[in-house]
Amino acid sequence: MNYVETRLAKLALSGDRRAFIDLVELYKDKIYHLAYRMLHNVQESEDIVQETFLRVYTNLHRYDENQKFSTWIYRIGTNLCIDRLRKRKPSYSLDADVNESEGNDWYSMLKSPDLTPEGEVLLSETQEQVRNAIDSLPEKYKATVILRYLHDMSLQEISDVLDMPVTTVKTRVHRGREFLRQKLEKETLL
Repeated sequence: MNYVETRLAKLALSGDRRAFIDLVELYKDKIYHLAYRMLHNVQESEDIVQETFLRVYTNLHRYDENQKFSTWIYRIGTNLCIDRLRKRKPSYSLDADVNESEGNDWYSMLKSPDLTPEGEVLLSETQEQVRNAIDSLPEKYKATVILRYLHDMSLQEISDVLDMPVTTVKTRVHRGREFLRQKLEKETLL
């Protein structure tokens, strides 16, 4: 457990603005990346970050010190993303192309000086295929796969964030991974 975060949360609850600013600094990028991976929209992701910290601030009195702060804040951010996806579901397709003018995700920022131009093209195409495959995941698998593989959370942490049994998380991660494998195999055959 990270005692620094717990201490910052206590200080923020007692009115220490600097402590809350420190919590924002610790988590704003992490929550943004989570939101962007789920929503693929810069503006919506920025909105989710703001909404997450607004909820954290107004609900600090509900934070359980025996729980990891990261689990609590990820749960808030993930639930806000899921709510946003549900609201837009009728008018947007989860497997629609990402509008590149809205910004790039962290995959597109990965560069290696060792890659040749051809290697960079292949890497970029592979990242695009993986991103599209993740985008096409059914909603119930999307959050678990993103938290597991892009945020490197354990099954227990995902269980805490999504408030579901570890066995359900394990099943959804497995099925989501299988869905991705099949999707990527189809694309490589085309």
